[in-house]
Amino acid sequence: QVRLAESGGGSVQAGGSLRLSCAAYGYIPHNYCMAWFRQGPGKERERVARIDSDGTTTYVDSVKGRFTISKDIGKNTLYLQMNSLKPEDTAMYSCAGTYGNCAFKTTGSDFDHWGRGTQVTVSS
Repeated sequence: QVRLAESGGGSVQAGGSLRLSCAAYGYIPHNYCMAWFRQGPGKERERVARIDSDGTTTYVDSVKGRFTISKDIGKNTLYLQMNSLKPEDTAMYSCAGTYGNCAFKTTGSDFDHWGRGTQVTVSS
């Protein structure tokens, strides 16, 4: 069973940066996709970014050019570097994982494993 644990959230002013981490525990197969989701106040959960086992990444339009998803295979850790943060980025951020390619897996129900989340608050 895979267990995921996020860290790195916090409060920052608009224009600032944060880096989120997600440590994965347990057996992580090679063909395993990971993603970051977020849910802001009064909003639906959305997939922010994903990275497949081959390193392919995709981002939601609202974060393109500002956020970068990456992973350290040796450390079994997923990252989300967030720059030029905006108040609308305020949300609970969660990492998730699923087996196989996740290019078309955009909803929460498509993912098998979840962390508990870490809060990101951006003030204006």
